[in-house]
Amino acid sequence: MKALDLKRIFHKELDGIYGANEVANFFYLCLEHFVKIPKFQLSIDPQFTLKSKETDTFFEVLEELKSQKPIQYILGETEFYGLKFKVNQNVLIPRPETEELVDWIIKSNKSRFEPLKILDIGTGSGCIAVSLAKHLSNAQVYALDISSEALQVAQGNAMVNGTEINFINADILDVKSYQSVFNETSFDIIVSNPPYVRQSEQLEMKPNVLDHEPHLALFVEDNNALVFYKAIIDFATRHLSSNGEIYFEINQYLGEETKQLLIDAHFKNVNLLMDLNAYNRMLKGIK
Repeated sequence: MKALDLKRIFHKELDGIYGANEVANFFYLCLEHFVKIPKFQLSIDPQFTLKSKETDTFFEVLEELKSQKPIQYILGETEFYGLKFKVNQNVLIPRPETEELVDWIIKSNKSRFEPLKILDIGTGSGCIAVSLAKHLSNAQVYALDISSEALQVAQGNAMVNGTEINFINADILDVKSYQSVFNETSFDIIVSNPPYVRQSEQLEMKPNVLDHEPHLALFVEDNNALVFYKAIIDFATRHLSSNGEIYFEINQYLGEETKQLLIDAHFKNVNLLMDLNAYNRMLKGIK
């Protein structure tokens, strides 16, 4: 089948769900992923024809997209901060706002030449830990997650991107699960993008997220929405070095409340930062 004919089918079947621009993006991503053909190829060769097996693959993808399965899970990979990351339904799909958090950390520390020890809590795909290890060559990076399946994904991403990460399978809400691992260890930077979406906010979420991404990494109870931040701040009071930095990605609706937790724990220079969409999304404090 001609690629352009297949593209028209994608638009006919999916525009009503995603919109024409997003569908075109999906199609070209699939073309590059499965056929290794860049999208400009269709401009110079409008008669380009896919093989029978390739066509079958595209129709399988079409059905998955109809069910609103994220394209990143269909392809099994995504890009984050200029790096390729494998993803599956055991890990959240890395978001642009998390790239902003990583960029903030890198820009704040790129001029430091002394060795840095960094801990990423709730690492998921490893996108934060791997990106920091890749761009801060003086850093020794640790990454913790409760999910052994997520850690398998993160370990693969560390290897693919040529970074060395110390992975830890533990629950930050359970001191006993990590106490012996860290003991007297201190870190210069602690970062976390923990679960922060309240159960009541599910109504705001699209099916591609709600039906496919791991709820363990997304949701918290409404009556204890800051449970992970409280636990991580408590950890940081014991394991962050003097003048060490703590960074969070946060719930846009709970910026001031999360900021207050750091202030109450006597962190200095607490800074609440908006993302590119003008939402309170990032938080930094200094011990």
